[in-house]
Amino acid sequence: MPITLPETLPAYDVLRNEGVSVMSPERATRQDIRPLRIGLLNLMPKKIQTENQFARLIGATPLQIDLRLIRMTEHHTRNTAAEHMETFYRPFQDVVDEKFDGLIITGAPIEHLPFCEVTYWSELKQVMDWTQTNVHSTFGVCWCGMAMINHFHGVEKHMLLAKAFGCFHHRNLCPTSPFLRGFSDDFVIPVSRWTEMRQDEINARPGLHTLLGSKEVGPCLVEDPAHRALYIFNHFEYDSDTLKQEYERDIANGTPINVPANYYPDDNPAMPPLNHWKSHAHLLYGNWINEIYQSTPYEIEKIGT
Repeated sequence: MPITLPETLPAYDVLRNEGVSVMSPERATRQDIRPLRIGLLNLMPKKIQTENQFARLIGATPLQIDLRLIRMTEHHTRNTAAEHMETFYRPFQDVVDEKFDGLIITGAPIEHLPFCEVTYWSELKQVMDWTQTNVHSTFGVCWCGMAMINHFHGVEKHMLLAKAFGCFHHRNLCPTSPFLRGFSDDFVIPVSRWTEMRQDEINARPGLHTLLGSKEVGPCLVEDPAHRALYIFNHFEYDSDTLKQEYERDIANGTPINVPANYYPDDNPAMPPLNHWKSHAHLLYGNWINEIYQSTPYEIEKIGT
């Protein structure tokens, strides 16, 4: 079944042209089923690219998804047209009284800052607390995954000596997890970060379960059942050329950066990169959507009660 998107949102035509089933809100209201209401709190500078990436993954399931785009109330982006933000996004304070079956909170390029120095940290803490009463299941991605595990459990992030950058092998550490149905034992995930969470510090917090991890870049996916949340520190949602764009941006800016590991054929940036993670990306987000569908109340107002 389709994902519901405004027909004027750029992702509508992008996904439809890729063969993803999309539906306008007008058509969705004529169907006698309740779609899952999924929020995307988008903290990334390139809003439209991020919308496309996550809409592609959650729109590939056989369930109808009503995707709502959310932004921080006082923080205004300089990288996306104001008209786009005004048309498609609602500030958090406008949705604070609403209920959501699921919420994805993206990463943000602010890893070098202590959490308390992020300009919207106070409101983001409100968002994280709000998920416990108004969201059935929350997915914190990259920096926000680290922010959530810090907020709820006090686990600290640590700066790396060099950027973890490239495609790294990960292991399936919990094959019986419903979030990992269909996963291989070993697979590749794109990584792009200057910080890390440490496995021994996660292990020291009762109730946290690491589902995916790597010998090279550490823990990746952590389940937090008590807070109905998943925290992922890497980027299954990346397009085939996202690491390429980041690499070329840093080269153009004169920022010291290594060629992303295990990404280009023969590690040659002149070659087109190959996507080795797409199938597992769809598995993970499809499994998450399915778990929400299986457990969320039919009457959405009962979420959190």
